[in-house]
Amino acid sequence: MVGDQCHDAKTVVHFAEPPWNVQSAPWRQIDAELPHDHLAREIRQAMTHLDLTVLYDSYAGRGKAPHRPDLMLAIVLFETRRGQRKPSQWFQDTQENCALWWLGFGMRPSRSCWYEFRDRTGSYLDTLNEHVLHQAVEEEVSRVERGALDGSAVAAHASRRRLINDERLTRRLAQLQAACQADAHGHTPDDVPVWMAKTSHTRTAQYQRYRQAQDHLTLLQAANQRRIPSERRPPAKIVVSTGDPAAALGLDKDHVFRPLYTIQTIRDVDAPLILSYDVFAQATDAGTLPPMLARTAQMTGRRLHEVLVDSGYVTGVDLAMCAAEGVRLYGPWKENDLSAPKASALFAKEQCQWLPELDAYRCPAGDLLKRSGREKRLRSGGREEVLVRYKGEAQTCHACPLRAQCTTSHKGRSLRRSEHEEVIVAHRAWMETTEAKRVYRLRGQTIEIVFADFKEHRGLRRFASRGLVRVRTELALEVLVHNLLVVHRSSSQKQNAKETHPTSEPIAA
Repeated sequence: MVGDQCHDAKTVVHFAEPPWNVQSAPWRQIDAELPHDHLAREIRQAMTHLDLTVLYDSYAGRGKAPHRPDLMLAIVLFETRRGQRKPSQWFQDTQENCALWWLGFGMRPSRSCWYEFRDRTGSYLDTLNEHVLHQAVEEEVSRVERGALDGSAVAAHASRRRLINDERLTRRLAQLQAACQADAHGHTPDDVPVWMAKTSHTRTAQYQRYRQAQDHLTLLQAANQRRIPSERRPPAKIVVSTGDPAAALGLDKDHVFRPLYTIQTIRDVDAPLILSYDVFAQATDAGTLPPMLARTAQMTGRRLHEVLVDSGYVTGVDLAMCAAEGVRLYGPWKENDLSAPKASALFAKEQCQWLPELDAYRCPAGDLLKRSGREKRLRSGGREEVLVRYKGEAQTCHACPLRAQCTTSHKGRSLRRSEHEEVIVAHRAWMETTEAKRVYRLRGQTIEIVFADFKEHRGLRRFASRGLVRVRTELALEVLVHNLLVVHRSSSQKQNAKETHPTSEPIAA
């Protein structure tokens, strides 16, 4: 990369030259001591696969000359690969780590510069990841045909003990507003509660965060009111995190109730590439299949033909969507994919025969369950599913000799049939075939490795920043350095193979 970058016909941005170059004695000394297989060398070589035009174009060319973004990004990718995701840690390491001096040619940006670069780069990481994935497709590293999708909960950068309901939040907001008004007039509040920030600057930031928490709590209460009465929670039990208002509340992998985000990734089954990624402010995987398939098509330019998932993604709505888009979904229907479902003492729905010509079910005793009504159920992602109710005659069920094995209701046996029932039945039958089971076994060998690597090797058990935008930046950086190294290593292997076995020239006659 060069020190100057022109991003339109009128503006030329001058970037500050780093303190060293390849001829500088300090750089040459570190270069001589740095192992040939060091991560810093690999990151520098892999950076040649990146097109940083959009990042260079983000600079306006005004004010003090900025640091070169290619060198800063190389340092960020190096740190991310080592599990260091905080800009404050990047600042600290550039003061102490000689490998970063070598990588950045002695550049040592300030702490605030690293935070600004983190936020600037976050807007363009999707573009950079798309470029790497398109390059992987062009070089035939991936054909983007089969992908494995899964999600994992990651703790938000917020305390699990600071969760408050609407009543307490409203009271604290009033106190914060009064304190901020006093600060604006140059008066220090007489009584500052323990929970309140201690300076005027931090109180203003805390007030803004509490306002965000109030807006988010309003959305949660509205969503609670849309639930059916039996699933509706008391308003006082609906709480929000004041540390990271956007985070969802739920149980993490250690069964601790806390603010968290759910990260979703689709990994190529046939190559070690992550085809798409995203972060959702929710505690489950529900409703994430459609947006993740769309993300994959956007980032790779191709659509998946087969997707391997666990039971949380297999719903009637999702199966119908996949069938309409020509996607084959592999996953168990409403059961744990590691264990068999528990046996029920009552007849299952599958033991009743569907009679489409009569629009009715025939129970094991030979009696008909006729249509009695329909209802709409709200599913994840704001989607609706229509369920049709079928019910047997109460008198017939009471006199039936199989009643003890069929129902415990005094109103008789009833069933619900989804509007997508035919797709569901076909999917369950397909998953029982030998071919489906063979393919589905590949899921555990692919997608689980992604989260094992992120959490165990990269330390992604808790996000280092707050808010959905910044936690997405953290995940996007993890994916970028992973895919970049995969593409670089694949290219290096092909180049080495050509040099080892060059194509023989034809012998002249």
